[in-house]
Amino acid sequence: VQLQASGGGLAQAGGSLRLSCAASGSIFSINAMGWYRQVPGKERELVAAITSGGSTNYADSVKGRFSISRDNAKNTVYLEMNSLKPEDTAVYYCNIDATSIWGARGKYWGQGTQVTVSS
Repeated sequence: VQLQASGGGLAQAGGSLRLSCAASGSIFSINAMGWYRQVPGKERELVAAITSGGSTNYADSVKGRFSISRDNAKNTVYLEMNSLKPEDTAVYYCNIDATSIWGARGKYWGQGTQVTVSS
């Protein structure tokens, strides 16, 4: 299973960015999908997650500003980030909980995409 993230970059405070992460490979099904972020010296933290049924949860720091969605037909998860703040600056990682065609279930990580928000 491979994850390819895209959409990071530089934005001004108050601006918007949209991240995408497409999963490919020997996937039978995808359960939860999510986005995490990490800044140097700190632990990776959950930003948002979405279940196979569409239920979502968000970190308190992004509620009302970020929106997670998924396209099951494309095995893709999105993160719409609005009203960006400098403290949103981090490397963002996508993560999926998936079952392979051989029945093995595991968690997989994307390569990370940098988001930088200038004040």
